[in-house]
Amino acid sequence: MKSQERTLRTGQHTAIRVDTMLSAALIAEFIAPSDHLWLVSAWITDVQVLDNSHGAYDALFGDTPPVGCRLSDAVARIAHGGAQVHVVTRDDPHNEDFLRRLMKAASGTKLHIVRDPDIHEKTLCGNDWMLSGSMNFTIRGMARNDEKITYRAGSDAAAQARIDLAERWGNGE
Repeated sequence: MKSQERTLRTGQHTAIRVDTMLSAALIAEFIAPSDHLWLVSAWITDVQVLDNSHGAYDALFGDTPPVGCRLSDAVARIAHGGAQVHVVTRDDPHNEDFLRRLMKAASGTKLHIVRDPDIHEKTLCGNDWMLSGSMNFTIRGMARNDEKITYRAGSDAAAQARIDLAERWGNGE
């Protein structure tokens, strides 16, 4: 696979959002889950990551497709697809709603949660792709703040990131 990279500068000034890029990465994970999926972000809100109000993703969701899909639902779906999911975030009340929903939705899967008071990195990483930059996975980070996000696919960067993340926070096994 040829290595590809795309950098977005999002925010109100550019009128660019990360939604489409994030949706595409998550849909690919629904279809063919990575062995390990890492979600690393100091702040995480249970934001809507897929808008299915027009039924565009009905085939992915089965008999009772939702109108929308929140981040916790998407990550849980990937975990139920067989991925070992690792979430690293701060131990802060802001993140608890997302973590609570994720733990409930991903019950019975290989879910590994680490609360690190010093985390500042922002990365979502699968087998051969990663999304990283300045954006927290929050409403402000995804829709309002001026952010820089880089999507890399088909490069060694994702493999190296997974090794580094596992070394820092373990594999959860």
